[in-house]
Amino acid sequence: MEHIHILMVDDHPIIIEGYQNTLMATKKDNQTLVIDTANTCDAANLLMEKAADERPYDVCFFDISLPPSSDRKITSGEDLAKIAKNILPNAKIIILTMFNESYRIHSIVKEINPDGFLIKSDLTSSELAEAFHHILVHPPYYSSTVTNFLNKSVINEIYVDEINRKILHLLAQGMKTRSLPEHINLSMSAIEKRKKQLKLLFSISDGKDESLISEARKKGFL
Repeated sequence: MEHIHILMVDDHPIIIEGYQNTLMATKKDNQTLVIDTANTCDAANLLMEKAADERPYDVCFFDISLPPSSDRKITSGEDLAKIAKNILPNAKIIILTMFNESYRIHSIVKEINPDGFLIKSDLTSSELAEAFHHILVHPPYYSSTVTNFLNKSVINEIYVDEINRKILHLLAQGMKTRSLPEHINLSMSAIEKRKKQLKLLFSISDGKDESLISEARKKGFL
């Protein structure tokens, strides 16, 4: 028998129940699934620490949007995934999220490099089951939205680095240029220079930030 120890983390218990039911209903005859669940960063961190000392998890599912830990040091599923990769190095990491923005997807892939990355709006019971069994044997598995964004961004990767992606993302959220240094570790002049370069790269003739954002969105960066 193949004993698979699983951690599922989501702040909506009904979603976890759905995941559990799907995996239990589609497990193979030679598989035994032991599933622990958590709804907060604190609870998930405690379970991971206990598992690291006793029976490590084979697979961890992390929702990105979670209530922060009581000490505010763990603020999301991304933080939990980084902890898991450190203390549970053999665990398969699966990210599930409602976020479907190009910048967020690209950032999660770069920071976490998950074994599975599923956008909830793409997800069906059959795809969750397919992803789970695929990841056990031959990771990674990315849902269609993730794959489409990554395919688009690969074409333009040479032109837009991570800092420029963040500038585009923040501008698209409605942030004014004068506020960008609060979120990006660059001077105002350096940010302005990058914006100018971006407008040249995207052939923005009118010089407007709105036109830059529109073009970046068309090319799959947002």
